[in-house]
Amino acid sequence: MINTQAPPQSALPVPDPAHISVEVHDVTVAYHRKPVLWDVDVSFPSQKLIAIVGPNGAGKSTLLKAILGLVPLASGGVQIFGKSLKQARSLIGYVPQRETVDWDFPVDALDVVLMGRYGRLGWIRRPGSADRAAAMDSLRKVGMEEFASRQISQLSGGQQQRVFLARALAQDADIYFMDEPFAGVDAATEKAIVGVLRELRSAGRTVIAVHHDLQTVPEYFDHVVLLNMRLVAAGPVASTFTRANLQKTYGGRLTILDEAIESVRRDGPAS
Repeated sequence: MINTQAPPQSALPVPDPAHISVEVHDVTVAYHRKPVLWDVDVSFPSQKLIAIVGPNGAGKSTLLKAILGLVPLASGGVQIFGKSLKQARSLIGYVPQRETVDWDFPVDALDVVLMGRYGRLGWIRRPGSADRAAAMDSLRKVGMEEFASRQISQLSGGQQQRVFLARALAQDADIYFMDEPFAGVDAATEKAIVGVLRELRSAGRTVIAVHHDLQTVPEYFDHVVLLNMRLVAAGPVASTFTRANLQKTYGGRLTILDEAIESVRRDGPAS
């Protein structure tokens, strides 16, 4: 039987916040008693662009949600910058999968981005001029300033994703969690998102993203976590995103793996 009690946070190793952003320690997650993550023990470095990669059903989104406290842990624990989730919540920005959002909700793009300021304001204070300016600046960074008054239901899929990225930017977080940020977006939006991620890294922020396109891992990211219910490997792209590790993760689907490895040789890790 799976132990449903997580160990006390004091039992976790204390990471060095200068080098480690997230410490996942022996995390198991189960749905209806069926494990979807099993004894995952991994550290995420600070100030890096990090991809969580694995086949469908590998538990990639579940790992992200486990770190954020959005799903219960059957066992294990998580620390963010050496703190509990409750203590670190103000340091976190989150971009969920676009498919999980009710885009018919009657609100415009600027209002969505302003929601990213509520963590600083609390739910009683109303956003002021400084918050509106920060929200508009976030929209400007993702190329959506001219759509500030547009209803979100009237935006394309790529535009909606940019708005949600702007909402995360408005939080001015130290670490950003993104669940499939490139899924279903056009090439221009993908390029814009990559540019924003690199700016965040240059500003000393950390980005952890669930990602599915193996061929762009070397171009977009500099650290990778390979997952298939259990941790397969984790480390810098140059040393970890190898044919052997990909075979262990995906189980010998060689055509796509060879294409991914060829992209590593051709392009090298992200710069």
